[in-house]
Amino acid sequence: MISTFLVEHAPLVGLGFWITVVVVTAITWALHRRRLRGVLLGLSGVALVGLLALTFVPDGSRPGGLSCTIQFSVPFQGIETLANIALTLPLALLLGVAMNRPLTVLLGVGSLSAVIEVVQALLPGIGRRCDTNDWLMNAVGALLGALIACVICKLGRRRDAKQDAPALDRSAEPTARASRTGTGSTTVGG
Repeated sequence: MISTFLVEHAPLVGLGFWITVVVVTAITWALHRRRLRGVLLGLSGVALVGLLALTFVPDGSRPGGLSCTIQFSVPFQGIETLANIALTLPLALLLGVAMNRPLTVLLGVGSLSAVIEVVQALLPGIGRRCDTNDWLMNAVGALLGALIACVICKLGRRRDAKQDAPALDRSAEPTARASRTGTGSTTVGG
């Protein structure tokens, strides 16, 4: 179903992937600027449900028995690679910005991916294949999402600091004016 569509439209998959990354990043940035943390958390929940559905819904393509393909090559090519990266990137990005803790979220999403692969290995009835390269590419997606989240959070902190700076200058102004004019009160002795 999804994989068939992706294979049939392989030349567009890479472009679609990067367009999706840009769009999700722009939406995340806009929601963060408007301080809509609840919406970010809601979208994180949608991303999590999507991730779990895509990894646990039975597809029946795996023969019975416990198994896991253990390989640690770097498969930075092909549709499956982009799909595995795209699976975790939105969750890490949205939740990292919502929680303002991208590195903690990175560890959580990376761990979740490992747990998913273990469950796929232990439950042959769901028809999914455990593959260490899937986990590796999921971790790459989580890393990219966390890096983008770090940038958004840093820009947000910088913006907040600029907004707070004029307020601090105005609150210090009456004290400075009072000390220049000598109208400030001073208590000496006790």
